[in-house]
Amino acid sequence: MKILVVEDEPEMLESIERVLKQENAVVETAMNLNDALDKALIYEYDCILLDINLPDGSGLELLQELKKQNKSDGVLILSARNSLDDKLEGLNLGADDYLTKPFHFSELIARVRSIVRRKKFDGNAMLEIGNIRVDVTNQAITIRNEAVTLNRKEFAILMYLISNKGRLVSKTALAEHVWGDNIDESDNFEFIYSQIKNLRKKMNDLDSGIEIQSIYGVGYKLVES
Repeated sequence: MKILVVEDEPEMLESIERVLKQENAVVETAMNLNDALDKALIYEYDCILLDINLPDGSGLELLQELKKQNKSDGVLILSARNSLDDKLEGLNLGADDYLTKPFHFSELIARVRSIVRRKKFDGNAMLEIGNIRVDVTNQAITIRNEAVTLNRKEFAILMYLISNKGRLVSKTALAEHVWGDNIDESDNFEFIYSQIKNLRKKMNDLDSGIEIQSIYGVGYKLVES
């Protein structure tokens, strides 16, 4: 999962980021509306965790901009407010769910996973493609009933390609989704080539029934073989 956390309380932001990373999520953060808009309108996220009360405006403004731009990122509103009007306004502007502070992190993770499943996989916790079966919740993969071990990046790449099955995924989009802000530290895509090479070998060796095609100079496409 690639998550953007928009939260102006440093301790809360740090705690949410830590918990999400324990779930193998790629996490980016913003502490004000302006930074959140810069990231949300340029990049694609599986889910945006959005505080309403920000120092330079309302998080609802971000929802309005996402709607104007026809962006389909999942949005979970996080707010200390507990009024019905706030919830309805956020949901009417396109938010997928609403969680009132304080909350248990286990509930936060469950809500995020639910949003991602609805957005990316039509609500399914189990996916099947070719000879692959993916347990999305537990991040477990079997091929022909044999358990397959993937590292975190390989799993993230495979899930992103599956969610875009049959569509061309550019190297830049793939890098931004899997590596997040850390992509800025690299000046080439060698790290992607290496992960794709290893993932492709594992899929081929186990007769996965899928093919990761390379589109020279552009990116990759996952198709059933």
